Amino acid sequence: MTPTRKTVRIAVNGVTGRMGYRQHLVRSLLALRDQGGLDLGDGRVLWPEPVLVGRRESALRAVAERHGLDHWSTDLDAVLSDDRVEIYFDSQVTAAREAALARAIAAGKHVYTEKPVSTGLAGALRLARDARDAGIKHGVVQDKIFLPGLLKLKRLVDGGFFGRILSVRGEFGYWVFEGDWQRAQRPSWNYRAEDGGGIVVDMFPHWEYVLHELFGRVTSVQALATTHLPQRWDESGKPYDATADDAAYGIFQLAGGAVAQINSSWAVRVHRDELVEFQVDGTEGSAVAGLRECRAQHRSATPKPVWNPDLPATESFRAQWQPVPDNEEFDNGFKAQWELFLRHVVLGTPFPWDLFAGARGVQLAELGLRSSAEGRRIEVPEIAP
Repeated sequence: MTPTRKTVRIAVNGVTGRMGYRQHLVRSLLALRDQGGLDLGDGRVLWPEPVLVGRRESALRAVAERHGLDHWSTDLDAVLSDDRVEIYFDSQVTAAREAALARAIAAGKHVYTEKPVSTGLAGALRLARDARDAGIKHGVVQDKIFLPGLLKLKRLVDGGFFGRILSVRGEFGYWVFEGDWQRAQRPSWNYRAEDGGGIVVDMFPHWEYVLHELFGRVTSVQALATTHLPQRWDESGKPYDATADDAAYGIFQLAGGAVAQINSSWAVRVHRDELVEFQVDGTEGSAVAGLRECRAQHRSATPKPVWNPDLPATESFRAQWQPVPDNEEFDNGFKAQWELFLRHVVLGTPFPWDLFAGARGVQLAELGLRSSAEGRRIEVPEIAP
């Protein structure tokens, strides 16, 4: 029996940006089309039909022609007024996101969005409540928990490998060139607070859902945010003042008693296996997970190092850890979450990463910046729908 094709039109706003284009359009929606659509399991195949939205007509036309797409527009209101468009997706710059999401919710569209969903908690909660009251489906991208390394780490957590979890240590970042003698690999707005930039606003929402999903809700935060490089050069080679934080050092207390410490920096040179790594230590074992790999050391196989600064180390500590096997094939994390959200919209299957989850991330970033400004630990109130 030939499956019935169900076409779902999706307005993709911000598709000319790096993340919107590579991960969401090419590696998610177009990848679903390349595989013949998303099998819904009920005799139907969902066929995503992107409607490209952005400010630059020439850039939109180029993307559409490159991939054989028929629908694009610089008029967001016209797209939102089209009854054929069912879903609105947003991967614009942070400062533009809240207003666009509000318009989509008011138009009755299901919404799926990159994070942070807003630059402030009040706006994030307003979006979540408006979406709830409108009865639409809503979701937030939380891609890190779909990475192979963290999926393997979650397998260890769920299997009780760690015993009682004591601590989580995270290291994230890399050197982002200033832009004078080598072009910066991140856009200049990331380093201007007035444009919604800053590593706390960008990364603390990630750390909130990673910690929440794997280890427990964040109950307090103590952070130090700083700007290590106060001057950078923009895309046209002009110098500008970096007004946003480019590094943050955070300590998070978690429900259940574990403590997480995560360093985030765009002014650090990488001396680790992957650009982000988390070490989890528990009474029964430890593990180190990155984007793709995860290595573990059980209590029974833990060596007994002896501190002696007068002699060179005689053992390879990294070699004493065992790789956690894949045991499955891992798809692109963005695509995997897109599939879950599309099933949620069409079939009503569960999707826990909604705008209220997105608001938790904004809350943690807001409180992290406040903690840094006031130099103290701050409790994180629980957000409940």
